[in-house]
Amino acid sequence: MHPIIYSMSVSLDGFTAAPGDDISWTAPDAELFRFHIEQTRGITAHLCGRRLYEAMLVWETAEQTMSDEAELEFARIWRPIPKVVFSRTLESVEGNARLATDDIATEITRLRDQPGEGAVGIGGADLAAAAIAEDLVDEYHQFVNPIILGGGTPYFPPLARPLDLRLVESQIMGSRVVFLRYQRIR
Repeated sequence: MHPIIYSMSVSLDGFTAAPGDDISWTAPDAELFRFHIEQTRGITAHLCGRRLYEAMLVWETAEQTMSDEAELEFARIWRPIPKVVFSRTLESVEGNARLATDDIATEITRLRDQPGEGAVGIGGADLAAAAIAEDLVDEYHQFVNPIILGGGTPYFPPLARPLDLRLVESQIMGSRVVFLRYQRIR
């Protein structure tokens, strides 16, 4: 059974985006980008909301628009990963993506039960909030940036009850970003 991992950059005060959906503060340096590449190798499928899907479309044409070898390597890893896109406005998607046809719980169950190795990633705070509400997330990966935004899109939604988590990994990056990996205690 594939674990479900919610992974995003987050400000010190807990936001994934500043007001106005500004994520410019999350741009990784070379070390952090390399870390993301290695993490992405372990993803067998990815669930994303419309905004994240659209932001990640740049990787579909990386060979035409990028020359950095690390970026091209990431694109080669990212493109073949099956993606399930949740959107009320998109009528079609590109690349190795499909629009979700069921609710979040059904789609996660379908992906979780696929044969093989690896984790199912989930990205986008709004989509992750729906999975968190259903208690479907097994791991939380935070890339804590040394910035206080004072508002924006929260990493965690309001919760009906506390989530018990266990810290299983932490790493301080040269860019002052701290990677935290928590597993859900069930």
